[in-house]
Amino acid sequence: MLDRFVSLLVLAWLFGFAWFAMFLPQPAGDVRTGAAVVFTGGEGRVARGLDVLVRKQAPRLLVSGVGREVKAREFRAEYRIPAARMTCCVTLGYESADTRANADETARWLAVRKAKSVRLITSDWHMRRAALELARVMPADFLIVRDAVPSEPSLRALLVEYHKYLARSLAQLWEG
Repeated sequence: MLDRFVSLLVLAWLFGFAWFAMFLPQPAGDVRTGAAVVFTGGEGRVARGLDVLVRKQAPRLLVSGVGREVKAREFRAEYRIPAARMTCCVTLGYESADTRANADETARWLAVRKAKSVRLITSDWHMRRAALELARVMPADFLIVRDAVPSEPSLRALLVEYHKYLARSLAQLWEG
């Protein structure tokens, strides 16, 4: 009996991981949202967020998880952001160092701006957990548009992220 249960768990884990790795979230379409947020940490994320501003798919952008040593003028120069756009539309968030803190920082930022929707920008392999964390701190009727940045994650990165996603999913079920 125990052997069957363990076998069932292993099969569930294998099928879950196959789904997780083979069906990574995709970029969002042209939908417009009240704001956009980039969870830093992967290639192409900030560039995608800035492109969202240029395309007017969101009027404001929070870049969450910026290193404390990064100065706004350096950020502006690195990404070639016009001064006016940086002043009006880009907020650098220095409060977070992990995905859960990114979500908390984003929720506070969105509340101040009274946004009703957000475009969440992060890597495809990170999107599920990032969206899970953000949904945890937002009202149930808040619209989160998932805008995944395509990448080529290693098997190791996928395994680590899958386990983090499982752990957070189970923790949220437990918390209730």
